[in-house]
Amino acid sequence: MTTLEVLLSIIAVCIFILLSALCSASEASVLAASRVRLYHLAKKGNTKASIVLDVQAQIGGFISSVLLLNTWCNTLVTALVTGILTYLFGPIGAVYAAVGMGALITIYGEVLPKMYVYTSPDKVAMMFSPLFKPLLIIMYPLTKAINFIAQASLSLVGIKSQHDLSEAAAAEELRGAIELHAGSSGEAETERAMLRSILDLTTVDVTEIMRHRKTMFMINIDLPNQDIVEQVLKAPYTRIPVWRDNPDNIVGVLHAKDLLRAAQVHEGDIEKLDIEKIASSPWFIPESTTLFSQLSAFRQRHEHFALVIDEYGDLQGMLTLEDILEEIVGEIVDEHDVEIPGVRISSDGTYVVDGTVTLRDLNREFRWDLPDEHAATVAGVVLHETREIPEVGQSFLIHGFRIDILRRHRHQITQVRLTPPPPQEIKP
Repeated sequence: MTTLEVLLSIIAVCIFILLSALCSASEASVLAASRVRLYHLAKKGNTKASIVLDVQAQIGGFISSVLLLNTWCNTLVTALVTGILTYLFGPIGAVYAAVGMGALITIYGEVLPKMYVYTSPDKVAMMFSPLFKPLLIIMYPLTKAINFIAQASLSLVGIKSQHDLSEAAAAEELRGAIELHAGSSGEAETERAMLRSILDLTTVDVTEIMRHRKTMFMINIDLPNQDIVEQVLKAPYTRIPVWRDNPDNIVGVLHAKDLLRAAQVHEGDIEKLDIEKIASSPWFIPESTTLFSQLSAFRQRHEHFALVIDEYGDLQGMLTLEDILEEIVGEIVDEHDVEIPGVRISSDGTYVVDGTVTLRDLNREFRWDLPDEHAATVAGVVLHETREIPEVGQSFLIHGFRIDILRRHRHQITQVRLTPPPPQEIKP
């Protein structure tokens, strides 16, 4: 080997190490680039961001292409350096080449470029984007063969490759991104809670947040008009269900504004009002409806009020648009709302809770983790877990919470004392 050949080999080694670094940087940048930020940039017309998104959509072929190039570069570098050091130092030069190039490739071909990429992966990915499509086109035949061999090898041991995230996995990825949302202030925690609540709209049924029929404010339509008007004026609600014969037979929904307009038309003569004609037709929805579906239905129908029924057509409760919005933004209190006693904190740190208080409200308010998959209320979780109708004075340990039965009306648990476990035992 002549001096010129040694010099050319050294130049080639530097070029191949640079190519190896570029391959490593390209791979790391595409994998680390934020799809959300790239999507927003692409929507604004950034073509480089669109290219990176396309590459992420076919990430398998891209990774195969980059790894193949990187392997070729590293192999050629090692071969050239081995030849140079063998020429200079004899057979021991091969050992020098193995040790030296292992450290050199690791530092300058892998670690250094990836450290740089992780400071701003989106910018690096878009910087390299013009090279991605030509690379994929040129390497397509080889990468196709490599992927086929790899998938065939996996199938021999019973492993099936999955290219796309399942819907559940994608949702979990989004939840993880929400939890990593920067900031530990109260405002940041509120933002995280709202984002989590939006995701929950697709999995939570209306029965978990509805007002149960036993606590609904309703009016008997057969009462004298004067009594009906007085009850409407005293009520803190704008829309009130009206019933006939029995409270489960809802015949309409009376809107306070409609009642006032009708009273104005009849010049204040209340007895001339036809309450049944003034009331709008009730809208019944199945109890299996999710909050997301119901929110969409509210928007389509331009309505704010619905009645929930079970599979047998029996009334279960009522739901309003405000109830769904409160699931996202928290309690909305206006000047006409009535504070209904439901939770009282005792001086000893225990909680006196009405049986109708929902588990979701307790979890959101006190950051508890009471399971609400099988029951919506405190009374419901006691019945589900104990499989019996408990007597007053009985105590139970349910998911780490001690629950003492304080009151019972017939077969309904009306009030309990709830003692949470120590703070370190409550899941965040």
